[in-house]
Amino acid sequence: MQRYCASCGAPLAEGALVCGSCGKSAAQSGGASVGNAPQAAGSGGLAENVAGMLAYVTFIPAIIFLLLEPYSRNRFIRFHSFQCIFLSVALFVIHIVLMFIPIIGWLISLFVSLAALVLWIVLLIKAYQGQKFKVPFIGDLAEKQANA
Repeated sequence: MQRYCASCGAPLAEGALVCGSCGKSAAQSGGASVGNAPQAAGSGGLAENVAGMLAYVTFIPAIIFLLLEPYSRNRFIRFHSFQCIFLSVALFVIHIVLMFIPIIGWLISLFVSLAALVLWIVLLIKAYQGQKFKVPFIGDLAEKQANA
């Protein structure tokens, strides 16, 4: 399992003692080890795994996290926020296109909605566990934006 820097949210190399991005110590308080979710997002803010999870509760929290200062600098939270926004736009476009195809499009739309619900639950769980679960194509776009 991947570890993340408690300061900046960057992924840590295996066995790293110092973050390669910000230069701060990779040791996390509370006895965190490989596989534990990232904890700190900033002083007095939400834990980054909780903020990453909340980013998937519609696109509104995702936009808020991209605008608020301690969260907008954290790559982990930025990734999940961008992935939520891009996924919301993609699903909206798919549903609009399927709406214009009588009967078959409507049935396909139901299956797309069911698949989107399952994907949403998986994304919530993975973000809470501190993992970056990338949706194909959309995840790569989100990662590029989060690292920009």
